[in-house]
Amino acid sequence: MTKISSYKKRPSMQDVATLAGVSRTTASFVINNVEDAGIPQDTRLRVWDAVKQLGYRPNAIAQGLRSAKTHTIGFISDEVATSPFAGEIIHGAQDRAWEDEKLLLLINTGGNRTMKQLAAETLLQRQVEGVIYATMYHREVHPPESIRQVPTVLLDCFVADGTLPSIVPDEVSGGSRATSLLLERGHRRIGFINDSNPVPASVGRLEGYKQALAAHNVPFDESLVFAGESIARGGYECAMQLMKLPDRPTALFCFNDRMAMGAYDALRNLGLSIPGDVAVVGFDNQEVIAASLYPALTTMELPHYQMGRWAVDELLRLLAQGEPDSETPVRYKIDCPLISRDSV
Repeated sequence: MTKISSYKKRPSMQDVATLAGVSRTTASFVINNVEDAGIPQDTRLRVWDAVKQLGYRPNAIAQGLRSAKTHTIGFISDEVATSPFAGEIIHGAQDRAWEDEKLLLLINTGGNRTMKQLAAETLLQRQVEGVIYATMYHREVHPPESIRQVPTVLLDCFVADGTLPSIVPDEVSGGSRATSLLLERGHRRIGFINDSNPVPASVGRLEGYKQALAAHNVPFDESLVFAGESIARGGYECAMQLMKLPDRPTALFCFNDRMAMGAYDALRNLGLSIPGDVAVVGFDNQEVIAASLYPALTTMELPHYQMGRWAVDELLRLLAQGEPDSETPVRYKIDCPLISRDSV
Protein backbone atom coordinates (compact mmCIF):
# COMPACT_ATOMS: atom_id res chain seq x y z
CA MET A 1 0.00 0.00 0.00
CA THR A 2 1.39 3.41 -0.97
CA LYS A 3 1.75 5.78 1.96
CA ILE A 4 0.21 9.19 1.23
CA SER A 5 2.02 12.14 2.80
CA SER A 6 -0.11 14.65 4.73
CA TYR A 7 2.35 17.45 3.87
CA LYS A 8 1.73 19.76 0.92
CA LYS A 9 4.68 20.61 -1.28
CA ARG A 10 6.07 24.01 -0.45
CA PRO A 11 5.51 26.43 -3.39
CA SER A 12 8.68 27.49 -5.18
CA MET A 13 9.77 30.65 -6.97
CA GLN A 14 9.17 28.84 -10.26
CA ASP A 15 5.56 28.12 -9.21
CA VAL A 16 5.05 31.85 -8.62
CA ALA A 17 6.59 32.71 -11.99
CA THR A 18 4.44 30.16 -13.85
CA LEU A 19 1.19 31.35 -12.25
CA ALA A 20 2.06 35.01 -12.91
CA GLY A 21 3.14 34.26 -16.51
CA VAL A 22 6.64 35.70 -16.09
CA SER A 23 10.18 34.37 -16.01
CA ARG A 24 11.71 33.10 -12.78
CA THR A 25 14.18 36.00 -12.88
CA THR A 26 11.36 38.54 -13.10
CA ALA A 27 9.54 36.91 -10.18
CA SER A 28 12.76 36.96 -8.15
CA PHE A 29 13.38 40.65 -8.89
CA VAL A 30 9.86 41.56 -7.77
CA ILE A 31 9.87 39.46 -4.58
CA ASN A 32 13.32 40.69 -3.57
CA ASN A 33 12.45 44.33 -4.36
CA VAL A 34 15.37 44.75 -6.75
CA GLU A 35 15.59 48.44 -7.63
CA ASP A 36 15.90 49.74 -11.20
CA ALA A 37 14.81 46.37 -12.65
CA GLY A 38 12.44 48.12 -15.08
CA ILE A 39 9.51 45.81 -14.33
CA PRO A 40 6.06 47.33 -15.15
CA GLN A 41 3.63 47.88 -12.28
CA ASP A 42 1.00 45.52 -13.72
CA THR A 43 3.62 42.74 -13.87
CA ARG A 44 4.59 43.38 -10.26
CA LEU A 45 0.94 43.15 -9.23
CA ARG A 46 0.55 39.80 -11.02
CA VAL A 47 3.61 38.41 -9.23
CA TRP A 48 2.37 39.53 -5.79
CA ASP A 49 -1.07 38.13 -6.53
CA ALA A 50 0.55 34.77 -7.37
CA VAL A 51 2.56 34.94 -4.13
CA LYS A 52 -0.66 35.46 -2.18
CA GLN A 53 -2.58 32.69 -3.98
CA LEU A 54 0.18 30.12 -3.51
CA GLY A 55 1.15 31.15 0.01
CA TYR A 56 4.75 31.46 -1.14
CA ARG A 57 7.37 32.36 1.49
CA PRO A 58 10.85 33.51 0.49
CA ASN A 59 13.81 31.47 1.74
CA ALA A 60 15.12 33.67 4.56
CA ILE A 61 18.42 31.79 4.74
CA ALA A 62 19.13 32.27 1.04
CA GLN A 63 18.13 35.93 1.24
CA GLY A 64 20.45 36.38 4.21
CA LEU A 65 23.39 34.85 2.36
CA ARG A 66 22.81 37.21 -0.57
CA SER A 67 22.43 40.32 1.54
CA ALA A 68 24.90 39.35 4.33
CA LYS A 69 22.04 40.06 6.77
CA THR A 70 20.30 37.06 8.29
CA HIS A 71 18.35 39.10 10.86
CA THR A 72 19.32 36.57 13.51
CA ILE A 73 21.08 37.07 16.84
CA GLY A 74 22.88 34.19 18.50
CA PHE A 75 22.23 33.67 22.22
CA ILE A 76 24.65 31.39 24.07
CA SER A 77 23.75 30.55 27.68
CA ASP A 78 25.10 28.23 30.33
CA GLU A 79 22.00 27.30 32.33
CA VAL A 80 19.93 30.45 31.89
CA ALA A 81 17.42 28.68 29.66
CA THR A 82 16.57 26.15 32.38
CA SER A 83 16.71 28.48 35.41
CA PRO A 84 13.22 29.51 36.55
CA PHE A 85 14.43 32.74 38.16
CA ALA A 86 16.48 33.79 35.12
CA GLY A 87 14.07 32.95 32.29
CA GLU A 88 13.12 36.62 32.14
CA ILE A 89 16.57 37.31 30.66
CA ILE A 90 15.53 35.45 27.52
CA HIS A 91 12.09 37.06 27.56
CA GLY A 92 13.63 40.55 27.64
CA ALA A 93 16.18 39.76 24.95
CA GLN A 94 13.56 38.18 22.70
CA ASP A 95 11.13 41.08 23.07
CA ARG A 96 13.80 43.64 22.18
CA ALA A 97 15.09 41.59 19.24
CA TRP A 98 11.58 41.16 17.85
CA GLU A 99 11.00 44.93 17.93
CA ASP A 100 13.71 45.17 15.24
CA GLU A 101 12.44 42.03 13.48
CA LYS A 102 15.45 40.02 14.59
CA LEU A 103 15.20 36.33 15.47
CA LEU A 104 16.90 35.04 18.63
CA LEU A 105 18.70 31.73 18.05
CA LEU A 106 19.27 30.18 21.48
CA ILE A 107 21.77 27.46 22.43
CA ASN A 108 21.92 26.25 26.04
CA THR A 109 25.35 24.73 26.77
CA GLY A 110 24.79 23.49 30.32
CA GLY A 111 28.09 25.13 31.26
CA ASN A 112 30.08 22.59 29.24
CA ARG A 113 33.26 24.18 27.84
CA THR A 114 33.34 22.05 24.68
CA MET A 115 29.67 22.73 24.08
CA LYS A 116 30.30 26.48 24.35
CA GLN A 117 32.89 26.28 21.59
CA LEU A 118 30.60 24.18 19.40
CA ALA A 119 27.74 26.61 20.05
CA ALA A 120 29.84 29.55 18.90
CA GLU A 121 30.95 27.74 15.75
CA THR A 122 27.39 26.64 14.96
CA LEU A 123 26.01 30.17 15.30
CA LEU A 124 28.79 31.64 13.17
CA GLN A 125 28.15 29.01 10.47
CA ARG A 126 24.55 30.16 10.42
CA GLN A 127 25.72 33.71 9.74
CA VAL A 128 24.28 35.31 12.89
CA GLU A 129 24.79 39.06 12.87
CA GLY A 130 25.89 39.20 16.50
CA VAL A 131 26.02 37.19 19.72
CA ILE A 132 24.67 37.59 23.26
CA TYR A 133 26.72 35.52 25.72
CA ALA A 134 24.78 34.99 28.98
CA THR A 135 25.38 33.28 32.31
CA MET A 136 23.12 32.11 35.11
CA TYR A 137 24.77 34.34 37.70
CA HIS A 138 27.08 37.37 37.73
CA ARG A 139 30.69 36.30 37.21
CA GLU A 140 33.86 36.62 35.13
CA VAL A 141 33.85 34.49 31.97
CA HIS A 142 36.20 33.32 29.22
CA PRO A 143 33.98 33.04 26.13
CA PRO A 144 35.19 31.30 22.95
CA GLU A 145 37.51 33.59 21.00
CA SER A 146 35.63 32.85 17.80
CA ILE A 147 32.58 34.91 18.84
CA ARG A 148 34.71 38.04 18.55
CA GLN A 149 34.34 37.69 14.78
CA VAL A 150 30.92 39.36 15.17
CA PRO A 151 29.67 42.05 17.57
CA THR A 152 29.21 40.43 21.00
CA VAL A 153 27.61 41.60 24.24
CA LEU A 154 27.99 39.84 27.60
CA LEU A 155 24.89 39.41 29.77
CA ASP A 156 25.17 38.95 33.56
CA CYS A 157 28.91 38.41 33.14
CA PHE A 158 32.12 40.18 32.11
CA VAL A 159 35.65 39.60 30.82
CA ALA A 160 38.52 40.71 33.04
CA ASP A 161 40.21 42.83 30.37
CA GLY A 162 37.00 44.75 29.62
CA THR A 163 37.27 44.21 25.85
CA LEU A 164 33.61 43.20 25.42
CA PRO A 165 30.59 45.30 26.45
CA SER A 166 28.58 43.80 29.29
CA ILE A 167 25.67 44.36 31.63
CA VAL A 168 25.67 43.16 35.25
CA PRO A 169 23.59 43.88 38.37
CA ASP A 170 24.87 46.65 40.65
CA GLU A 171 25.56 44.35 43.60
CA VAL A 172 27.03 47.06 45.85
CA SER A 173 24.08 49.40 45.37
CA GLY A 174 21.64 46.52 45.93
CA GLY A 175 23.34 45.44 49.15
CA SER A 176 23.41 49.03 50.38
CA ARG A 177 19.73 49.63 49.65
CA ALA A 178 18.62 46.42 51.35
CA THR A 179 20.61 47.28 54.47
CA SER A 180 19.50 50.92 54.42
CA LEU A 181 15.86 49.82 54.44
CA LEU A 182 16.44 47.97 57.71
CA LEU A 183 18.44 50.85 59.19
CA GLU A 184 15.68 53.30 58.27
CA ARG A 185 13.20 51.08 60.14
CA GLY A 186 15.27 51.52 63.29
CA HIS A 187 17.35 48.32 63.26
CA ARG A 188 20.96 48.59 64.41
CA ARG A 189 21.85 44.93 64.92
CA ILE A 190 21.57 43.62 61.36
CA GLY A 191 22.90 40.17 60.56
CA PHE A 192 24.17 39.48 57.07
CA ILE A 193 23.82 35.92 55.75
CA ASN A 194 26.19 35.71 52.79
CA ASP A 195 27.23 33.14 50.18
CA SER A 196 30.51 31.46 51.10
CA ASN A 197 31.69 31.54 47.46
CA PRO A 198 33.73 34.69 46.64
CA VAL A 199 31.65 35.61 43.58
CA PRO A 200 30.96 39.23 42.54
CA ALA A 201 27.51 39.10 44.14
CA SER A 202 28.74 38.02 47.59
CA VAL A 203 31.64 40.48 47.53
CA GLY A 204 29.52 43.37 46.22
CA ARG A 205 26.54 42.84 48.54
CA LEU A 206 28.84 42.66 51.58
CA GLU A 207 30.47 45.92 50.48
CA GLY A 208 27.03 47.50 50.09
CA TYR A 209 26.09 46.28 53.58
CA LYS A 210 29.20 47.94 55.02
CA GLN A 211 28.60 51.18 53.11
CA ALA A 212 25.04 51.46 54.41
CA LEU A 213 26.16 50.91 58.00
CA ALA A 214 28.84 53.60 57.62
CA ALA A 215 26.33 56.04 56.09
CA HIS A 216 24.13 55.61 59.19
CA ASN A 217 27.07 55.81 61.64
CA VAL A 218 26.64 52.18 62.71
CA PRO A 219 29.99 50.39 63.28
CA PHE A 220 30.58 47.24 61.22
CA ASP A 221 30.49 44.16 63.47
CA GLU A 222 32.16 41.13 61.87
CA SER A 223 30.39 38.79 64.31
CA LEU A 224 27.10 39.64 62.57
CA VAL A 225 28.26 38.22 59.24
CA PHE A 226 27.95 34.48 58.55
CA ALA A 227 28.46 32.71 55.23
CA GLY A 228 27.23 29.37 53.94
CA GLU A 229 26.00 27.50 50.90
CA SER A 230 23.58 29.73 49.00
CA ILE A 231 20.58 27.41 49.44
CA ALA A 232 17.89 27.08 52.10
CA ARG A 233 20.04 24.83 54.30
CA GLY A 234 22.85 27.39 54.29
CA GLY A 235 20.44 30.15 55.28
CA TYR A 236 19.00 27.99 58.07
CA GLU A 237 22.42 27.20 59.54
CA CYS A 238 23.63 30.80 59.41
CA ALA A 239 20.43 32.15 60.96
CA MET A 240 20.66 29.64 63.82
CA GLN A 241 24.24 30.77 64.56
CA LEU A 242 23.27 34.45 64.46
CA MET A 243 20.35 33.89 66.82
CA LYS A 244 22.67 32.20 69.34
CA LEU A 245 24.66 35.42 69.81
CA PRO A 246 24.32 37.02 73.27
CA ASP A 247 23.10 40.22 71.61
CA ARG A 248 21.24 38.71 68.71
CA PRO A 249 20.29 40.72 65.61
CA THR A 250 16.81 42.19 65.15
CA ALA A 251 17.03 41.96 61.36
CA LEU A 252 18.60 39.69 58.74
CA PHE A 253 19.77 40.60 55.26
CA CYS A 254 20.11 37.38 53.25
CA PHE A 255 22.27 36.87 50.15
CA ASN A 256 19.35 35.42 48.20
CA ASP A 257 15.73 34.34 48.60
CA ARG A 258 16.64 30.68 49.07
CA MET A 259 18.82 31.52 52.08
CA ALA A 260 16.02 33.75 53.36
CA MET A 261 13.64 30.79 53.13
CA GLY A 262 16.02 28.79 55.32
CA ALA A 263 16.28 31.71 57.74
CA TYR A 264 12.46 31.75 58.01
CA ASP A 265 12.53 28.09 59.11
CA ALA A 266 15.25 28.77 61.69
CA LEU A 267 13.37 31.72 63.19
CA ARG A 268 10.14 29.74 63.41
CA ASN A 269 11.91 26.82 65.07
CA LEU A 270 13.19 29.28 67.67
CA GLY A 271 9.69 30.62 68.25
CA LEU A 272 10.47 34.02 66.75
CA SER A 273 7.99 35.92 64.58
CA ILE A 274 8.63 37.71 61.27
CA PRO A 275 8.76 40.71 61.26
CA GLY A 276 7.66 41.17 64.90
CA ASP A 277 10.85 39.77 66.43
CA VAL A 278 13.17 39.70 63.42
CA ALA A 279 12.82 41.47 60.07
CA VAL A 280 14.12 39.67 56.97
CA VAL A 281 15.22 40.96 53.55
CA GLY A 282 16.24 38.71 50.65
CA PHE A 283 17.78 39.20 47.21
CA ASP A 284 16.73 38.00 43.69
CA ASN A 285 12.92 38.28 43.87
CA GLN A 286 12.62 34.66 42.88
CA GLU A 287 8.84 34.91 42.94
CA VAL A 288 8.10 31.23 43.40
CA ILE A 289 9.83 31.68 46.79
CA ALA A 290 9.58 35.35 47.77
CA ALA A 291 5.88 35.90 47.08
CA SER A 292 4.92 32.47 48.47
CA LEU A 293 6.60 32.70 51.87
CA TYR A 294 4.50 33.74 54.85
CA PRO A 295 4.83 36.58 55.48
CA ALA A 296 5.74 37.44 51.89
CA LEU A 297 9.42 38.31 51.60
CA THR A 298 10.71 41.84 51.04
CA THR A 299 13.60 41.46 48.62
CA MET A 300 15.84 43.11 46.05
CA GLU A 301 14.99 42.19 42.49
CA LEU A 302 17.56 41.08 39.95
CA PRO A 303 16.21 42.88 36.85
CA HIS A 304 16.60 39.98 34.43
CA TYR A 305 14.08 41.24 31.88
CA GLN A 306 15.68 44.69 31.69
CA MET A 307 19.15 43.13 31.43
CA GLY A 308 18.05 41.01 28.47
CA ARG A 309 16.58 44.04 26.71
CA TRP A 310 19.69 46.15 27.33
CA ALA A 311 22.02 43.47 25.96
CA VAL A 312 20.13 43.23 22.67
CA ASP A 313 19.75 47.02 22.49
CA GLU A 314 23.52 47.43 22.86
CA LEU A 315 24.15 44.75 20.25
CA LEU A 316 21.79 46.43 17.79
CA ARG A 317 23.62 49.71 18.40
CA LEU A 318 26.94 48.03 17.57
CA LEU A 319 25.46 46.49 14.43
CA ALA A 320 24.10 49.84 13.26
CA GLN A 321 27.46 51.47 13.98
CA GLY A 322 29.21 49.07 11.62
CA GLU A 323 32.62 49.19 13.31
CA PRO A 324 34.00 48.66 16.84
CA ASP A 325 33.92 51.50 19.35
CA SER A 326 37.16 53.43 19.56
CA GLU A 327 36.52 53.81 23.29
CA THR A 328 36.77 51.07 25.89
CA PRO A 329 33.64 48.85 25.83
CA VAL A 330 31.14 49.64 28.58
CA ARG A 331 30.47 47.51 31.65
CA TYR A 332 27.02 48.77 32.53
CA LYS A 333 25.68 48.22 36.04
CA ILE A 334 21.91 48.13 36.41
CA ASP A 335 20.09 48.98 39.62
CA CYS A 336 18.24 46.29 41.55
CA PRO A 337 14.73 47.49 42.54
CA LEU A 338 13.40 46.98 46.06
CA ILE A 339 10.27 44.80 46.18
CA SER A 340 8.45 45.64 49.41
CA ARG A 341 6.30 42.93 50.97
CA ASP A 342 5.55 41.96 54.56
CA SER A 343 8.79 40.68 56.15
CA VAL A 344 10.06 44.11 57.32
